[in-house]
Amino acid sequence: MHEWALAESIIITVINAAEKEKLKKITKIVIGIGELQQVEQDIFEFALGELIKEQGKKLKDVKIEIKFEKSNFVCNNCQNHWTFEDLKKSIDEDESEAIHFIPEVALVHSRCPKCGSPDFKITKGRGVSIFSIKGEK
Repeated sequence: MHEWALAESIIITVINAAEKEKLKKITKIVIGIGELQQVEQDIFEFALGELIKEQGKKLKDVKIEIKFEKSNFVCNNCQNHWTFEDLKKSIDEDESEAIHFIPEVALVHSRCPKCGSPDFKITKGRGVSIFSIKGEK
């Protein structure tokens, strides 16, 4: 269900942006998805396809490009870098599920694997972005 909600938000945002720019047809959408979202790509792409069909001519034959971004965490104490793959080794399934819905929850369930500090930031790999929308006026 998470993937459908994300897909729906993207389509609504794209349609609104296209209307604002007075695009009659959208030809390409480039979407960025952070690894922390843990999006099931097949479900997400299916949801996008179904939602696009509902939009009619404006999105007919649109090309969708999805770029997945790996995560990166940086410790503010020792400057150590680690990834979501590293984090997954130290969390359980429920914690991973919580991060799936709210990526910032990773800040609660992790510590620097080098020094143990809870003071770190997520520098890459969270959220969903629309990188670009191309169309015809």
